[in-house]
Amino acid sequence: MFSKVLVANRGEIAIRVIRACRDLGVHSIAVYSDADRDALHVKLADEAHHIGEATPSESYLNIDKIVAVGKKAGAEAVHPGYGFLAENADFVRAVEKAGLVFIGPSAEAMDKMGDKISARRVAEAAKAPFVPGTLDPITDIEEVRAFGKEHGYPIAIKAAFGGGGRGFKVIRTESEVEDAVGGAQREAKLAFGRDEIYIERYLSGARHIEAQILADTHGNVLFLGERDCSLQRRHQKLVEESPSPAVSPEVRARIREASVSVAREVGYVNAGTVEYMLDADKTRFYFMEMNTRLQVEHPVTELCTGIDICAWQIRVAAGEKLPWKQSDIQARGHAIEVRINAEDPSKGRFLPAPGTIGEYREPAGPGVRVDAGFGPYTEIPRSYDSLIAKLITWGADREEARHRMLRALDEYVIEGVKTVIPFHKLVLQDPNFIAGNVHTAYVEKDMDLSGLVVPPPTKVPKDEQPAARAVTVEVDGKRFDVEVHGLGAFSAGSTQGAKPAAPVGDAKTRTSADGTERVTAPMQGTIVKAAVKAGDVVKAGDLLIVLEAMKMENHINSPRDGTIAEVNVNAGQNVETGAVLIVVK
Repeated sequence: MFSKVLVANRGEIAIRVIRACRDLGVHSIAVYSDADRDALHVKLADEAHHIGEATPSESYLNIDKIVAVGKKAGAEAVHPGYGFLAENADFVRAVEKAGLVFIGPSAEAMDKMGDKISARRVAEAAKAPFVPGTLDPITDIEEVRAFGKEHGYPIAIKAAFGGGGRGFKVIRTESEVEDAVGGAQREAKLAFGRDEIYIERYLSGARHIEAQILADTHGNVLFLGERDCSLQRRHQKLVEESPSPAVSPEVRARIREASVSVAREVGYVNAGTVEYMLDADKTRFYFMEMNTRLQVEHPVTELCTGIDICAWQIRVAAGEKLPWKQSDIQARGHAIEVRINAEDPSKGRFLPAPGTIGEYREPAGPGVRVDAGFGPYTEIPRSYDSLIAKLITWGADREEARHRMLRALDEYVIEGVKTVIPFHKLVLQDPNFIAGNVHTAYVEKDMDLSGLVVPPPTKVPKDEQPAARAVTVEVDGKRFDVEVHGLGAFSAGSTQGAKPAAPVGDAKTRTSADGTERVTAPMQGTIVKAAVKAGDVVKAGDLLIVLEAMKMENHINSPRDGTIAEVNVNAGQNVETGAVLIVVK
């Protein structure tokens, strides 16, 4: 077993890996950016090192800096978590070149499966079914139009070198092609450092089913069951469960066979997930991609199988042999996971809502697990995604898991920022969810969220600074926590100990006496694109601005018919909540 492991990530997944290391008696090394100096994962690790500015390219996507910290700190292995560099084969090679072990698949397997286009070729060789699509990255927008004419709309655009819904766009008419391609490439570049995309036929009414694989270096490949991740918004998962209520034993057996075949075809080692679309008939399924990393939703599989997937990633990388046969893997009960995001789900918009958490109390009791990346009086930076925590419940059957989830959601207290908890309460009581009759577009197409309004977050009173303060000191890039007495109200800029006021609520369109509408920014962010110019005539609902916040592109549309009087922003400009972007007369 390793003595030291560097965790090349942040947030809840960094904490998950740090805890797995501690369970195995392994010393954990955290890395952090400027935005994460006071982050929970930094405090929980055995040691922590600063790696750069908040911008991901300067920190969590900076291969040279992360590898240098690993060598300097004496790490023997690197765990990438998910996102950032987790599916970057160049990172794997750099880690191995430095004499460290990468906790995950080989660079060769990642090249084949991390690139979703070559993954389709592997699936074809493994005789796994897949939907029509391109086998090479698109190089010209006309390829997309030609594919749409040949196969019909809707079609899906996906990032070739990443996952998690980043760079995923659905094109329903030819008129949407240009904007969708540009948006997909920008999101992919921002999230994964590469903007290659590919296209495939989009299946309407389908479910998102994924198979958890665990393989060792001794030739063993295990199928740990499937997960249903069909409830999504903007192609990013909101609710996951295992087993799927839509998968029959016969279909499950075929998914197991296809998934193990794909893993063996590529010589896969460690944890991975083979993803499929299950057609509306619930009998046909199609290979989508393989995620060559630990998935966000792995806890539901852990609770149903009793296998600590994260710990076994480390053990497999250290050369250990899996102690089970396929016949030993028997799912027990049912587990549901919901993602607690800092987003405002009002009216189904799911707008990012970064800020500082106030009071924070996690639920507990039988069958409840919380994997959180934040705590009381911690800041959710706008530089990264909006995930605060994952809430998971287990029950002897699906209904018990569902009722426990509703109890846990009622117990969960997060003040200071808006969250998706009200949405989760709504969907867990939705008749179609209860019956198991949902699909990937259900939230956006079939749920009526017009009445869902999340009130402004509770303001947090400011307390006086305590007599003793925990202060962070950095020496040669390494973080140390020390207790200092006598600071009083000094150093008010620190988030530790102080209770800042809640962030400002969403800005709204302001109407002047003459009927002029001032369209304001609903959140902090960066202007990606101004879709109009002064003098343009627009209709209600027309796209005005594309605003990037927390790694997601948000479309700001015209509130009315009229003429654009002013455009006050340019591409690349950072804006604050409430800033006037467009004036419509």
